[in-house]
Amino acid sequence: MHSELVASRSADPKDSRDSRDPRGSRESRDSRESRNGTPQPPQLDAVSLGIIEQLQEDGRRPYAAIGKAVGLSEAAVRQRVQKLLDQGVMQIVAVTDPLTVGFRRQAMVGINADGDLEPVAEALTAMQEVEYVVMTAGSFDILAEIVCEDDDHLLDVINKRIRILPGVRSTESFVYLKLKKQTYMWGTR
Repeated sequence: MHSELVASRSADPKDSRDSRDPRGSRESRDSRESRNGTPQPPQLDAVSLGIIEQLQEDGRRPYAAIGKAVGLSEAAVRQRVQKLLDQGVMQIVAVTDPLTVGFRRQAMVGINADGDLEPVAEALTAMQEVEYVVMTAGSFDILAEIVCEDDDHLLDVINKRIRILPGVRSTESFVYLKLKKQTYMWGTR
């Protein structure tokens, strides 16, 4: 089965490209952002979702094998994968066990902050030791996963780099004792 992404077009003449609007047609704006200006994720068809699932099973799977599974040619799969990468839908990376590559200490750090969370989250994302940053609702404003060489390194990151960030009110560290499960196989549900 061969399938392509199809963009719907409105028959309403007001939706055609207006040369005075540098962002393009209403339709193209709507596909990029919501009414409040928040970027919207790209719409994925069943074939793109199938490609993602194939790569989640094995990130090194040949495009020809993926094409056979989803009904596309190798070249079409290559183009789809590149588009998914360009859109930020997925990344293809080598996932390591931090312990095996010299990082003996991991922790999740809960952070409470005053004011706008964006500057705090941006500062955290710039730190090499921080692998994951999420703004949350609940007991913490931000959660950050940190991977360090040892306890001294972890203490240095938390005490001398995170706690001094403007807006940070408090932190709570959850040191990992043993990693029981880490998977990226949730599929595309």
